[in-house]
Amino acid sequence: MLNKPNEFFLLLSFQNEINEVPFFDVQLPYELALKIFQYLGKAELGRCAQVSRTWKILAEDEVLWYRLCQQEGYLLDTSISDHSCWKVALRSCRARERTLKTNWKNRIGAVSQLQYELGKILCDVHSCEGVVIAGYTSGEVRLWDTRTWDYTAPILEPMHGPDDAGPRPHVSFVRINSSLAVAAYEDGTVSVWNLMFGREPIHHYQHNQRIQALALASEGATVATASGFEVKVESPDDRGFWQTTETFEIQKLVNFLHLVPDVMECPVTIAAAEDVVYLLKAEAPGKILHSVYGQPVTCLDVSTREAAFGVRNFGWLLNEPNQILLYNLETSQCLRKMGNSIGDFTCINLQTSPANMLVTGNKDRRIRVFDLRKSEAVCSLYAHQLGVSAVQMDDWKIVSGGEEGLVCVWDQRMGTKLWEMHARHPVRHVWFNSHSLITANIPDERSPRGSSILDDDLSACRKYRGIIYAYEFSVEQLAVESVLPICRSSYDEVTGYNYNIGLAVPYDNV
Repeated sequence: MLNKPNEFFLLLSFQNEINEVPFFDVQLPYELALKIFQYLGKAELGRCAQVSRTWKILAEDEVLWYRLCQQEGYLLDTSISDHSCWKVALRSCRARERTLKTNWKNRIGAVSQLQYELGKILCDVHSCEGVVIAGYTSGEVRLWDTRTWDYTAPILEPMHGPDDAGPRPHVSFVRINSSLAVAAYEDGTVSVWNLMFGREPIHHYQHNQRIQALALASEGATVATASGFEVKVESPDDRGFWQTTETFEIQKLVNFLHLVPDVMECPVTIAAAEDVVYLLKAEAPGKILHSVYGQPVTCLDVSTREAAFGVRNFGWLLNEPNQILLYNLETSQCLRKMGNSIGDFTCINLQTSPANMLVTGNKDRRIRVFDLRKSEAVCSLYAHQLGVSAVQMDDWKIVSGGEEGLVCVWDQRMGTKLWEMHARHPVRHVWFNSHSLITANIPDERSPRGSSILDDDLSACRKYRGIIYAYEFSVEQLAVESVLPICRSSYDEVTGYNYNIGLAVPYDNV
């Protein structure tokens, strides 16, 4: 609607009794004056509203404030008739954003633990817009919808066969988008569920070997899996029947696999296999995007037009530091080499980062933020003692997870840590939006021993299972109810850190 402003002017001009607006020594039609005012910001419109009654009516026109609201990214899915006063709507949206930012900085809100006791050990976690999917060693796949705080979501049923009497294989990978959920199992099977059609899978296929990587399109219905030296892409046809779209044979084992977002007609897959990065699509199967012997890829992420990955240098290239390479997917050219680090780059986020920005985590315990127009890091934070395992950023904050189980929230511009939370296992998944945060601590050991000498199932001990945390910062609650039960006291006075935790030694309620 913003592309056709003339329709707004003609639609709303009849609502005003003023047909002409005085501009110094001339009289302009209302529609023309409105076009001039559309180039003004909020402060300028406020000053113009103090000139005269006529200018006040013009400066408070709903078309102008609707345009400003849309330009600032608020209420994008609404039309101009949805609110009677868009100036008030913009003010309330900005106030809500300030409140959310304050809650993020001070860790005010609600937090819950997403637990499933019967699943045994947590294997993999993924989330999309607040919907969380988790796979367990029991072979079960579970969903939670944190947008409605509905933690009684169903368990997704696997595809039953004639030989399913014994224990089910462990879940290797899980992925979810707005419409589909996918799980890969240790025996090489893959199940696909439609989130609108119940708990039974709509598609199922088998690999002969263990699956090393799984990818699901951010939008649409395309699944890619890598097993052995084969990469298989599955998607439904025009009638809704799933089929194998492409099968690619490569020379090395795949470590990382991604589907390029916003590519609907012909899916494009980016696969990193040891020291080779492949660009896989139907027109040019098996095309090599990057290959340097002795420089294995340590992390990978893709956006609509670019792919970024970390490479490790060793052997005769020991004097060269590890770097992040940025490639253009259309021209297959290396755009930039960034970073000079002794440690390996362990995680990278390009797709959900702000425009021209990229954030990485490294084994050298540091988080680095890169501007894609430069080669040097614009921000470097000393984060985690055992290395960074997951990271994400937006325009003002960074959320990172470490191998030691620590989740940290950082103010990017100030370069300071706002707060942190700790759990037993490494942080393998971090996702957040403006008002919520989801983290997952996933254990490396799937079959721990010695947890209990009296329990037949030694993996059932709570401390070995892993845990998922869901934070909601738009919820105003009391301090005692809004933080994790680290240390809660009945005393009103607060001592120690300002983390909404009341400490009253030695009368703590732990």
